[in-house]
Amino acid sequence: MSGLVPLEEVWALVLSACPPLAPRHLPIADALGRVLAEDATSAATVPPFDNSAMDGYAVMAADCVGDRTTLEVVGSVMAGGRAAGTLRRGQAVRIMTGAPLPPGADGVVPVERTSTVGGTVTLDGPVGAGDHVRRAGDDVRPGDVVAATGTVLRPAHLGLLAAVGLPGAVCHPAPVVGVLSTGDELLPGAEGAILDSNRTALLAALRAEGLPVLDLGVVPDDEAVLADVLRSAIGRCDAVLTTGGVSVGDRDIVRAVLGRVPTTTHRWLQVAIKPAKPFAFAVVDRGADRPGLPVFGLPGNPVSALVSAELFARPALRRMAGHRRWWRPAVEAVAATGFTRHPDGKLHLVPSLAKLTPEGRVAVTPAAGRQGSHLLTTIAPADALAFVPDGDGVGAGERLTAWLLDADEVVGSSGAGPDVTPNGEAANQVVAAR
Repeated sequence: MSGLVPLEEVWALVLSACPPLAPRHLPIADALGRVLAEDATSAATVPPFDNSAMDGYAVMAADCVGDRTTLEVVGSVMAGGRAAGTLRRGQAVRIMTGAPLPPGADGVVPVERTSTVGGTVTLDGPVGAGDHVRRAGDDVRPGDVVAATGTVLRPAHLGLLAAVGLPGAVCHPAPVVGVLSTGDELLPGAEGAILDSNRTALLAALRAEGLPVLDLGVVPDDEAVLADVLRSAIGRCDAVLTTGGVSVGDRDIVRAVLGRVPTTTHRWLQVAIKPAKPFAFAVVDRGADRPGLPVFGLPGNPVSALVSAELFARPALRRMAGHRRWWRPAVEAVAATGFTRHPDGKLHLVPSLAKLTPEGRVAVTPAAGRQGSHLLTTIAPADALAFVPDGDGVGAGERLTAWLLDADEVVGSSGAGPDVTPNGEAANQVVAAR
């Protein structure tokens, strides 16, 4: 079909226009999910000193070579404390997990291998040098890179930064994304009014990505009002998503306004996909000292808006946030049922349900018996998008590409987690009893 733009060309357009945001130092409290822009390097030693890995007794291994050894207990040391003096031959010190190893000691015997009488302790079996001892620097040494550039910071990374004394890290910040809907029909009290679902769904989708959002509300079919809202967003947002007003109707104001404001990039496109064919994209000029403001003009139909955001806005916003992986996980799936369609020059994106087969393959089936860009009930239960190429469709048992919108849900679709107990029924009874 003439005039249709291939999906790959649109990806190239939006991704090239949405480079990563300039890095800045973020405190640990604000760094979860952010992407490192430079290596995080330790100046500390972790652990900072030799310490005990067990509750027990610190000893000299040379004293403990037989099946049973009795030693004089000359003190104790707790986590956060230090031993009163140097350990000597024939002596032991009571020690807690994490407590510094007393000078002279080179091993720890767990408390369950000991018995005490008066001021002595008897050990069951020999103790080797280094037994149950955590050596200084065993985890991290000064100069070690504890998280490399490009790392997406997860909870364990933040714990590691704290462990080496780093108060934060240099990261790409998350883009602040403004979202607005357009259309007189969305205004309260309007004749023929309908409820706005697009803004609710898109704001939720962005929050699910860990992105800060700004609700820009509903804008009537008034070009001057939309221009004012976009101007206000210039100083508050790093990107803007609009819905509606990008087709060829008399009131498609987004397309009209983006054609008049100062932009470094401006395209109105008919993408070779279904749904979400109409798409507008512009980068509003904010002056030489600031990066441009990407504006994603999404279609107004609810399914089209969500699919367009998934295909175009999400990858671009992830790139702005410094991510190296921009798209959803793509798998080669098998059609559990037929995906019927007619040739029309477009790639069809079908909201689908995915599950693992007993052979470990991903099987997909349409999420609803009928498809339509206005039918939210077709996409609400979907955990995948099936890519059905132009032609007569894909038959049951044939292969096709699918994007996993919720990989955890798909992996879990094969049933309960693995049985890690000798008797699964007994474990179920224990859980029920609690």
